[in-house]
Amino acid sequence: MRRFTLALLAGLLLLAPGFAAPAAPTSAAPKRINKVIELLAAGQPVYYTYGARGVDPARTSAEMYDFGRSLAKTWADLIMYDMEHAPLDFNLLRAFMQGLADGGPTPSGHRTPAVIVTLPLLGLDAETVRNNHWMIQQALACGIHGLHLNRARDPEAVREFIRQARYPIHAQAVGEGLEQGIRGFGSQNFAAKIWGVPPQRYFQVADAWPLNPQGELLFGVKLEDAHAVRNADASLRVPGIAFGEAGPRDQSLLRGHLEGRADPPLPPDVQVVVDEVLAACQRAGKFYLDNVLPDNVVRRLEWGVMIGAGGSPEAAEIGRRHTGRTMPW
Repeated sequence: MRRFTLALLAGLLLLAPGFAAPAAPTSAAPKRINKVIELLAAGQPVYYTYGARGVDPARTSAEMYDFGRSLAKTWADLIMYDMEHAPLDFNLLRAFMQGLADGGPTPSGHRTPAVIVTLPLLGLDAETVRNNHWMIQQALACGIHGLHLNRARDPEAVREFIRQARYPIHAQAVGEGLEQGIRGFGSQNFAAKIWGVPPQRYFQVADAWPLNPQGELLFGVKLEDAHAVRNADASLRVPGIAFGEAGPRDQSLLRGHLEGRADPPLPPDVQVVVDEVLAACQRAGKFYLDNVLPDNVVRRLEWGVMIGAGGSPEAAEIGRRHTGRTMPW
């Protein structure tokens, strides 16, 4: 049986697959802004649905606001909002976030579900990330709860990604693997309103968790091609990264499999790479993201998945029962 570890505070949070997980809070009074962090810190897997997706038709700001309101009490813990293949429109993202806030709180008492955004930004090298820093800055200013870096090939690109996302007031790991953050004053106002905190408080908690134990932002990397997999260990060990994934659809396309399959059974040559990325996440003590379905969610959790993709409420319900989840959703 595999074991998965996460560096948390000064020690390690040990999560054994198939474990009797520590019970999440039973009260509807949340302990954190970011519901996903609260659950992961308690040893509970999380499950996501989708905001904007590359297959969605174009929407107006009013439509995105209404869409946000409709998802405010979603079954999911997390909303993955795609701006890699859907329109890169920050007005639409702000409207969506405002709709979430106005339609909330969630049944667990959190102001909104957590929202993580994928940008059309590739982690090819540090220069690419540095030159496209504005995407990171603009997305975070919309009040989201994290970012997922595509094609994270280069550990230096990952370092630059974290640098661009941090305020300079946060010192964890600066000089010990990271440079001082460069996110600027003025980015806090709308985001603080969405989070329901004063702007000064937003400055304090808008930082990478678990690097900063008080942080409310989650940052991940997609190790979705051969270059990224070769550098997986180094990229996942960059301070500030909380989770990783193998990107099985892109891994499949790279190998000539045009179906874009993300659910098992994967082509054998893709499964080998996915196993490598999971092992790298485990070595680095980072959470692993992958698809879960109703007929395999228990096996997938025991395999090591802690962030369940696939958008299946039924799979989430089965998984929550399996891990003794008590927090409302």
